[in-house]
Amino acid sequence: MCIPGEAGLDIPLQTPTLVLISSPMLSSALRTSLAASTHGRRAASSIALKYSNALYSAALAKSPQVLSRVQTELNTISKSIAETPELNAFISNPTLSAKDRATGLASLYAKAEGPRKEPVSDVTKNLFVVLSENGRLNETQGVIEGFNELVAKYKGELEVIVTSAAPLPKDAAAKLESILKQSQAAQHAKSLKVVNKVRALALSSSAFIHRHAG
Repeated sequence: MCIPGEAGLDIPLQTPTLVLISSPMLSSALRTSLAASTHGRRAASSIALKYSNALYSAALAKSPQVLSRVQTELNTISKSIAETPELNAFISNPTLSAKDRATGLASLYAKAEGPRKEPVSDVTKNLFVVLSENGRLNETQGVIEGFNELVAKYKGELEVIVTSAAPLPKDAAAKLESILKQSQAAQHAKSLKVVNKVRALALSSSAFIHRHAG
């Protein structure tokens, strides 16, 4: 797996649209923003995105089936990290010895195997070996997010992540989805998925909308 800046191979970065909207003006601002395709930066770092691109290329080069398998494994790992303090501490600690990193990676693979104990793909293992060796395990979640965006684009999916200080009311979420379906980007996509993520924000009246174009 070749990583630009870390293995000498540049891979073009893929970045989605980021739109900041005030809740009272959600409908009109969203129409304007999507129509104008206002571009911004996503949460993941440029380093994470480079790994995402390299991982995507490696998985797809094997087969679409491997691509889907890797995505399933990574999403399982991502969820496990979010729910398991020990795993979160593991990927966040750059001072671990090689032995401790190996033990931590084994735990990550075990989570990815699931209850059926299906072996983790070589592509997924290779990703974490490279991240570990380069001291980039703390970029794991960003790498997974970037990889999911690339897979969504490959499959013709449009995923919109709405980050708000409180869960959006059902009627507001339904109205938002209706507006998004009218956008040019959604009409060119095979499917549309709206995900509401709740996170404490400095400006609680605002919602961040990440458009992952497919």
